[in-house]
Amino acid sequence: MKNSSLQPLSLAAITLRILLGLVVFPHGAQKLFGWFGGYGFTGTMQYFTGTVGLPWIIGFLVIMLESIGAIALIAGLGTRAIAAAYIILAVGIVFTSHVQHGFFSNWFGNQKGEGFEYFLLWIGMALALLMIGGGQYAVERIIKTSK
Repeated sequence: MKNSSLQPLSLAAITLRILLGLVVFPHGAQKLFGWFGGYGFTGTMQYFTGTVGLPWIIGFLVIMLESIGAIALIAGLGTRAIAAAYIILAVGIVFTSHVQHGFFSNWFGNQKGEGFEYFLLWIGMALALLMIGGGQYAVERIIKTSK
């Protein structure tokens, strides 16, 4: 396979990595730092463990995956592992918090909650990254080729 044949897939991979990372990171920043109106690490952990009833390790992993994981994804470090974890996380979020509100996002405020359409896009992007990897413009690729 010629190197030029990898370029379109690599451009797709970097596009998917950056966009998915940029969409997920603000949610992680809310949970970890309290940015964008979030509750920060302590408040989020209290919510996850007290209100939702998650084990502390799951709450911690969610916070790290959505914040540090998003940055790693953008850089192309651990792309397939993060993509797989994002699929699991998104499916969990859908079935615990969104499926009961139907498909559509609550654009007009006339639903009791948000639907799951956003998470289908998230899952689709993560599935594509799971299949194609981070591409030639990923840190993991640079590390691999420098050995």
